[in-house]
Amino acid sequence: MSLLEAIIYGILQGLGEFLPISSTAHITLAPWFFGWKDPGLAFDIALHLGTLAAVIIFFWKDWINLIRAGLTDVKSPEGKLFWYIVLACVPGGVLGLIFEEHVETTFRNPLLIGIMLAVMGIVIYVADRFSRSEVELMDIGPKRSFLIGVSQALAMIPGVSRSGITMAAGRAMKIKREDAARFTFLLSTPFIFLSGVYKAKDLISVPVDAFPFMVAILTSAVVGLFSIKFLLEYLRRKGFGIFAVYRLVLGAIVIATALLR
Repeated sequence: MSLLEAIIYGILQGLGEFLPISSTAHITLAPWFFGWKDPGLAFDIALHLGTLAAVIIFFWKDWINLIRAGLTDVKSPEGKLFWYIVLACVPGGVLGLIFEEHVETTFRNPLLIGIMLAVMGIVIYVADRFSRSEVELMDIGPKRSFLIGVSQALAMIPGVSRSGITMAAGRAMKIKREDAARFTFLLSTPFIFLSGVYKAKDLISVPVDAFPFMVAILTSAVVGLFSIKFLLEYLRRKGFGIFAVYRLVLGAIVIATALLR
C-alpha cells in the first residue's frame, strides 16, 4: 500500500467513524472507485485503533469519572450513565456476532451501500427535523439506552453509519442533539475496542507493512479528534441537514455508478 492510500484511508476513517456518513461505506467504496487493492484485515484494525485513540483522548476525563462512578457509586448520574452505556453495547455486540459472515461479504455490495447512504440520509434528517429537544445526557435512562443499542446493530450494514443511526435514534427519542452525539461517542469507545480485539485474533497470520500501518493509525486518530470536536460544536448551532444532503448526493453517485458498471 502506498503512503498516499494510507493517508486517504486514515482521513476517511477519521471522518466517517464520528460524522454520520459511514466510515465502512467510504472504506469499502474507495478501492471500488479507484481500483485500489482491498486494504485487508490488518489495515482495518489499524484504522480502528486510530479512531479508538481519538475517542479515548477526547473523552478520557469523562471515562475516568464514569468508570469510577459505575463501580463505586452506581446510583449517581455518572454511575447510571456508565451502566446505560454497557446496556447499549449488548444488542449490537450480540447481533454483530450472529451476522458477522454477512457483514464481511454480502453486505459489502456497492449498490446496497449507495441505497443505504441515501435512505439513512433521509432518516437522519427526518428524525432530527421533527423531534423536540427535551432529554439531556444524564436523563437518557435504560429504555432509551437499550433502543439506541438495538439501532446500532443496523450499522453492520455499510452505508448506515454507527454514529448516524444512534444519533437518529436518540433524536427520535427527543434527546438533545449534542447529548445524542456525546452518548454516541461514549458508546463507540467500548464498541470500537471490542470490535478491534475480536478481529485481532485473526491478525497473527497476516503480514503487516509497518510504515503504512502506523501512518493510518496516526491519520485516523488526528482526523478523528477534529471530527469529534467539530461535530459537538456544530450541533450546538445547527442540525443534521448538511450530512443528509451529502449522503443523498453520494448515494446517488454510487447507485448510478453501480448500475452503469
